[in-house]
Amino acid sequence: MYTANTMATAIEAMGLSLPGSSSYPATSPEKSRECERAAEAVRTCMEKDIRPRDLLTRAAFENALVLTMVLGGSTNGVLHFLAMASTADVALTLDDVARTSNRTPFLANLAPSGRFLMEDLYEVGGTPSVLKLLIAAGMVDGSVMTVTGRTLADNVASWPSLDPGQTLIRPLSDPIKPSGHIRVLHGNLSPGGAVAKITGKEGLSFTGRARVFDKEQRLNDALARGAIRPDDGNQVLVVRYEGPRGGPGMPEQLQASAAIMGAGLAGCVALVTDGRYSGASHGFIVGHVVPEAAVGGNIALVRDGDTITIDAVANRIDVVAVVGGTADADATAEDAAAAVERELERRRAEWTPPKMAPVRGVLAKYARLVSDASHGAVTDIGESAW
Repeated sequence: MYTANTMATAIEAMGLSLPGSSSYPATSPEKSRECERAAEAVRTCMEKDIRPRDLLTRAAFENALVLTMVLGGSTNGVLHFLAMASTADVALTLDDVARTSNRTPFLANLAPSGRFLMEDLYEVGGTPSVLKLLIAAGMVDGSVMTVTGRTLADNVASWPSLDPGQTLIRPLSDPIKPSGHIRVLHGNLSPGGAVAKITGKEGLSFTGRARVFDKEQRLNDALARGAIRPDDGNQVLVVRYEGPRGGPGMPEQLQASAAIMGAGLAGCVALVTDGRYSGASHGFIVGHVVPEAAVGGNIALVRDGDTITIDAVANRIDVVAVVGGTADADATAEDAAAAVERELERRRAEWTPPKMAPVRGVLAKYARLVSDASHGAVTDIGESAW
């Protein structure tokens, strides 16, 4: 699902927006009436002294995560939820994201990986009908307070159930995937975590030779001149120095993933970055790699020709073989891993931090203050207790 739809539905699940608002089409009569209802909700919140922190609870964030997994939401949602939780002093971590994904089925046949659009969801009942299903199944906490002054369960109680004949939302007993599509990966390439959106259509594992690009534009240039071809075999395109500090600002990458799809490279190419990708992207894509290249993370040490494996079952992303440090053919797995670590450490001794750009102004201040993606890329000074 696209990022805007992801956040709109999640915000509704948290009780921060009016029932139905995330799935009403922009030109629908309901959207016009919602403008009036929004003013009423503001008055209700003032009269009942309902403040943002009253709604930004642990249960509300868990609701957002569950709905995101069910609907196939964007990985950008993970970054936003972590940042929102940090601001609200709610202890939410990547481990929580992983646990929620592991226990939540993926049900929605929504674009870009699926067939239907948000307007189609509106036609079969909308977001409240999905929430009604999930509350009844005990997957979403209906007791959370909302901007209407009523609980989430009260808000959706009078809403129709999903149309029995619809095919957009699969039954809980027959999901598209029994666990969530968002996978939190760890490994020697991302000791601090990385986030992937893997629906299963692209497979559950990928191994390929690394092609390394410092900045997204270099990858875009390579794609434009046809330098990446299907007959080169499986390739892992590594885009680095695009993280919160390295970007700076972790700019969204869409052009490269769209070009890969258009060039028919989806089956033989994976993308790995310390930056982030648009919710419109699909395929074998891993983002939010921590530590990022700008601070000397292992992604900064990868070289062309290294072998990288992405495993969405074991939830790992690893450099499994390196140019210049490969173990003997009959070496054990432990010996091979040790050879990789030795070569990475040798490269680390040679690595020098890139010159920061810009060196002054707001972006320079941001780059010095920002946290890593696994903690929401926030700029609050100091660290949370968790």
